[in-house]
Amino acid sequence: MAAETFTISVPDAVLDDLKRRLAATRWPDEIANAGWERGTNLAYLRALVAYWQNGYDWRRQEAALNRLPQYRIELDGLRIHFVHVRGKGARPLPLIISHGWPGSFVEMARLIPLLADPAAHGGSAEDAFDVVVPSLPGYGFSDRPLSPGMNPNAIARLWVLLMSELGYARFAAQGGDWGSAISSALGLDHPTRLVGIHLNHIAGRFLLGGTLNEPQQDEVARRYVAELRAWWETEGGYNHLQSTKPQTLGYGLNDSPVGLAAWIIEKFRTWSDCEGDPECLFSRDELLNNVMIYWVSGTITASTRLYYESRAQPLRLSPASRVTPPVAVALFPKEIPIPPRALAERGYNIQRWTVMPKGGHFAAMEQPELLAQDIREFFRALR
Repeated sequence: MAAETFTISVPDAVLDDLKRRLAATRWPDEIANAGWERGTNLAYLRALVAYWQNGYDWRRQEAALNRLPQYRIELDGLRIHFVHVRGKGARPLPLIISHGWPGSFVEMARLIPLLADPAAHGGSAEDAFDVVVPSLPGYGFSDRPLSPGMNPNAIARLWVLLMSELGYARFAAQGGDWGSAISSALGLDHPTRLVGIHLNHIAGRFLLGGTLNEPQQDEVARRYVAELRAWWETEGGYNHLQSTKPQTLGYGLNDSPVGLAAWIIEKFRTWSDCEGDPECLFSRDELLNNVMIYWVSGTITASTRLYYESRAQPLRLSPASRVTPPVAVALFPKEIPIPPRALAERGYNIQRWTVMPKGGHFAAMEQPELLAQDIREFFRALR
């Protein structure tokens, strides 16, 4: 089925309802001087919501987002939303970039022009990409799966269909967070279609039998499991809830815009290289744009189901089940703990391992120039 042009156009009634809900927020109390230790800080969120009510202009942001060429196409009964920017160069390399949670396609807004038109940003036209950024099923303006089984392997199958419909027999893949899992599934299940894979995150549990509970036979894996478990002890509550009871969580987040913002923005602060101040990296408009994609589409519940589906059928990587296309890893220092290269190589054909000087989980928003440079350099030899 041919792709159709898509324009974001949120009804006025949705925006009017949002304003009423923001004004009617029943705020919780807070332990004195708690900061962010117990979760999203009350004073910060009050200030952000005041801006959301009185300063934020969705129509202006909507118009800016609509400058990205967007489409929807039906694949296996689901309409998938995607951005498609043609590269400016003699032979652009097709590249599909997959976002994660709690992100969206808007994460890639700074990165896309650096890849599609590198010559306009200090690079070479020979490094240009045709950039495809889909919204995951159940995220943003893509349809919500209403039956079980939409895990990273299933999404990878949809991405192969999408790239085929766009005329790309072989292509490159990039991703962090769930985008890393989906790109890994592409390399695992469809290796002949992949030129190479660039990752800015690796979910270590996929190399550890799918969970952190499998006994590890060697010291490299045991040390990494200890590091990752320490992180999960303090930061993994969201994952456990979304992996086990996403529907229960959804009632609150889908009903309260402030609850939704608190749930999402706390992750942007905790997982980024912002030294406690998310607005040193992200503008308020950027933070709220991402929240708004979830709010206006009503997809927060559908988005969290990906955790449940992946827990039910985890991606498993090992020397016997290995991603064989060439892989590059960009290691940002404030990222969720990534397995050491010696462990990662058991599941990936790693050809490049770059330690970045700064940046965190949302690399495309935090350090788009560093990420774009690493992507260009890796794929230069694979074109």
